[in-house]
Amino acid sequence: MSADADHLDGLQHDVDELLGTLSDAQARWQPWTDPVAPENRCSAINLVHYWALRQYDLRDLQGRLATLGLSSLGRSEGHVQATLASVSAAIAAIRGQGWQPPTEATVTPEQGTELLNRNADALLGPAAEDRAARIMVTLPSEAATDIGLVSALIGSGMRIARINCAHDDADAWKAMAANVRAAAARAGLSCLIAMDLAGPKLRTGPLQDGPQVVRLHPSRNVRGQVVAAARGWLTSGQRPARAPEPGLTTVPVDPGWLSRRTEGEELLLHDSRGSKRRLLVGATLPGGVVVTTEKTTYLETGTVLTASDPARDTTVVGALPVVDEAIKLAAGDVLRLTRDCTPVPADEDPPRIGCTLPELFDSVETGERIFFDDGKIGGQVVGIHPDWADIRIDHPARGTVKLHAGRGINVPDTDLTVSALTDKDLADLSTVVAIADVVQFSFVREPADVIRLFEELTRLGDTDLGVVLKIETRLAFEHLPQLMLTAMRRPNVGVMIARGDLAVECGYERMAEVQEETLCLCEAAHLPVIWATQVLEQLAKTGLPSRAEISDAAMAERAECVMLNKGPYITDAVVALDDILGRMAGHEYKKSSLLRPLRSWAASTP
Repeated sequence: MSADADHLDGLQHDVDELLGTLSDAQARWQPWTDPVAPENRCSAINLVHYWALRQYDLRDLQGRLATLGLSSLGRSEGHVQATLASVSAAIAAIRGQGWQPPTEATVTPEQGTELLNRNADALLGPAAEDRAARIMVTLPSEAATDIGLVSALIGSGMRIARINCAHDDADAWKAMAANVRAAAARAGLSCLIAMDLAGPKLRTGPLQDGPQVVRLHPSRNVRGQVVAAARGWLTSGQRPARAPEPGLTTVPVDPGWLSRRTEGEELLLHDSRGSKRRLLVGATLPGGVVVTTEKTTYLETGTVLTASDPARDTTVVGALPVVDEAIKLAAGDVLRLTRDCTPVPADEDPPRIGCTLPELFDSVETGERIFFDDGKIGGQVVGIHPDWADIRIDHPARGTVKLHAGRGINVPDTDLTVSALTDKDLADLSTVVAIADVVQFSFVREPADVIRLFEELTRLGDTDLGVVLKIETRLAFEHLPQLMLTAMRRPNVGVMIARGDLAVECGYERMAEVQEETLCLCEAAHLPVIWATQVLEQLAKTGLPSRAEISDAAMAERAECVMLNKGPYITDAVVALDDILGRMAGHEYKKSSLLRPLRSWAASTP
């Protein structure tokens, strides 16, 4: 037998052996696939087939198939059995056995695409004409009262409005939903409402309030010479007026005293350090006056301001915002995390701070990792007690970092004994069912969490609400096939890759791999994916994107929906994302490159 014949025989054997494993996997997973909704049954079986396929290292086989111009299985996610059967038939034909069309498969390639599109439309609404990925936007609190903001977002390309139940209240959510419905109807467009359950809040507790002080500081050149005086805005302490220009520090004072001020007048004071200072009254405007100084000045609540006029007219500075205090930490420090959430001083030695989830102390063990503030700070548990845990900080390895109140805590090594559905979530579900199209399930970890959510929805009489599983913990990622098969007991479900917490839990170095594997598994189940967290975040917050986040947004086109978070420039971010997704839709669908004409070099023929 020739080497070529040996090669073909080996290929035939390996591909047919893979086909044989599909039936074994199907029997193994039958207790999970039997309960799924009838319309999801073939998708569930294809998911199991894909799981079976990916238990093997296929790289050598892929290379051997590619040398013959056959499918290398790299795009088989949505139709595993059909792809393997077609490849097997093609090898047999090459071996001289004639072409025998493969027997009917669970899902054909055409059906795989149709199922995914059907499920995406049902969960996320219709796609735009020029792209498959919808745009979801987290609504700010202002959306409850500013229908103009909502209209601008819809006009820019938002097709799903996300309401975060961790903020505001039911009345605000209802107002947001009403504005979305009204603005969409007025524009003649579709815009669904997704509501995000808060889930168990694992955050740092409060710190004691800092001083109520603000600083006016002039701009100086490298020689320390003042090049621009510091500017502040004195306004009524009762009804403060908006500052006439951005960046002005607002200082509340008595309205009667304020009304007697004149341009060019000097105001005398001793600042919070006891230093003598002068403020020069500049423009007097409706609602307040602009003051300037060429010396750094610290004003605090109660600082006495005295006019330099003959009457020596005085007032005191009103209530200023509290300075956001923080605990300073460095590698080697030991932070005590406590069950008690009473506010503590930020400068306490040794440092300590509360944890908003008391169940943590019933589960955490010595040696386990704990991260704070999206992974900016991390360490290992070195001591435990029923009411506290000591964490030795080891990240970052150099420098000092600040830990603020209300920052997220991630415990990737700890099996928390807490339900993903909190009492607050259960109370919020009645509002969600009444006004939302989709509910997003936060901090889901195991199939029992999904079953409980479905039971609560049934109790509330709901059968149509779309459900999205937010994959944001290591345990959720590890249980993803089981979670998806459990979710598929309802017809209208999807998955969100919540990349912020997931990156902390799984490690930033694994994030690209985790993201890729999740996309593939969801495509195998024909479930739509929402690509979330930090998409065009710098653009939304500052108005100027980074180059890296433009590339990230372009990669997001492989999902069925892309989520943006709120920010001052969120409308600009929606416009930019709409443009990026539209451009990329002509180049790529899921993992397949689309070979449209390369217009960029059309005029460069030599």
